[in-house]
Amino acid sequence: MDYIQHLRSMVGNEKVIMVVASAFVFDKENRVLMQKRSDNGQWGFPGGFMDLGESVQDTAKREVNEETGLKLEELELFGIYSGPQHDKTFDNGDQVSLVLVSFICKQYSGELVESNEESIQNKFYSLKELPENIFPEHNMLIEDLLSKKQLPILG
Repeated sequence: MDYIQHLRSMVGNEKVIMVVASAFVFDKENRVLMQKRSDNGQWGFPGGFMDLGESVQDTAKREVNEETGLKLEELELFGIYSGPQHDKTFDNGDQVSLVLVSFICKQYSGELVESNEESIQNKFYSLKELPENIFPEHNMLIEDLLSKKQLPILG
C-alpha cells in the first residue's frame, strides 16, 4: 500500500496537506517539456505527489522519469506555491491542501518516451507556442515562467 492509500485508509476524504513536485525541463533549443496526461487528457508539466522518505528534488526526478523516461540532473528551485488557493477536492471526494514545489532543469539524460501509462503524449514546446487545453492549475506556473520574476517565486 502506498503512502496516499495508507493515509486515506485512516482519514477518509478529510483534507490533508500533500506535497507535489514538478519540473520545467528545457531542451537545448529552450523548449519546455509538456505532458498530455492520461488521467484527464490535459497538458501540463510532469510531476506528482511526494512519497515518504523522499526529498522534493527526488520526487521531481522520480516523477519526471516515470512519466517521460528522462533522468533529471541538476535542479534549480523555481517556486513554492501554497495556501487556500491551492486547495482541491478530487473527483473521488478526497480533499487536499497542496504545497507545490517546482524546479527548472536544463540537464538530463535518457530518451523521451512519447507515451506510457501516465502520458498520452510527451513533447517539447516553444514558450511562444504552448498547446491548448492546459491543466488549469498549471496556468499560474506558465504565467510566472513567462513573467521573468526573480526566482524563487513564492506563491
